[in-house]
Amino acid sequence: MAKQEVAAKKVKRPTALKRDLQNKKKRLNNKIYKSRVRTAVRSFQESLVKGDETLSKAKLDEVYSILDKCAKKGVFKLNKVSRTKSRLAARAAAKA
Repeated sequence: MAKQEVAAKKVKRPTALKRDLQNKKKRLNNKIYKSRVRTAVRSFQESLVKGDETLSKAKLDEVYSILDKCAKKGVFKLNKVSRTKSRLAARAAAKA
């Protein structure tokens, strides 16, 4: 009975190993968010090429939302998000 309780306890890890595991997890999450942004931007640019104004507006809102979430979670810095949003808005205005 005592052996089972010992096995159920959490394993004590050195700090460096714990930090390494945390970094791997954060790196994976950052990669996922960056991929979502690239996909959304690509989709927005394709809608601009098609010339559908309502679709491009919806896609632009989607990109804004994803970028804001990335800034909130620390994936991108706030200035990068602002710069990207500004450039995308300028492209949308030039096409309209």
